[in-house]
Amino acid sequence: MAADVEQVKEVIELSEDHSEQLDGRRWYVIHTYSGYENKVKANLEQRIRSMDMEGKIFQVVVPTEDEIEIRDGQRRTVSRKVYPGYVLVQIKLDDASWYVVRNTPGVTGFVGAGTDPTPLEEEEVDKILQRMRSETPRIKVGFSKGEAIRIVDGPFTDFIGVVDQFNLDRGKVRVLVSFFGRETPVELDLLQVERL
Repeated sequence: MAADVEQVKEVIELSEDHSEQLDGRRWYVIHTYSGYENKVKANLEQRIRSMDMEGKIFQVVVPTEDEIEIRDGQRRTVSRKVYPGYVLVQIKLDDASWYVVRNTPGVTGFVGAGTDPTPLEEEEVDKILQRMRSETPRIKVGFSKGEAIRIVDGPFTDFIGVVDQFNLDRGKVRVLVSFFGRETPVELDLLQVERL
């Protein structure tokens, strides 16, 4: 994951230096077989070196973001692909560079109309790179509002409740728990509850 952060920093430094447009560098999107994005990135980087294309193909990026996944009371950080099946490539597009990218194993083609690849706008690339650089990971919970859950920790252990609302910024969930025939809202940490 540290290598990904370094790569994003390098890409951001390059994208902030808009001189790449002066020498013909543009960002393009290539379509890959789903689940092969990292393999395509590795294959393409190896082909760039072996075919001496460093002067035409500059960056290969698989857009990812960190996500905190809470499942069965366990919190873990996972790196999730933002656009499954797609990889960003910064290149000076000509016949040779097009051929190298297009014939990389796992690449199904460039995104664009017909055989003409469509370059991304700088604003689009900047948004994608900013999303990758985001310091705070998104939180993904395994249950939704209105779903019945079990409390696994704290004074209400083993009580069953219904999810009323989330406060993902604070990592909390409000659960309606039935006491003496009356529903009472209880605020709990996301790690204190699990799906039934």
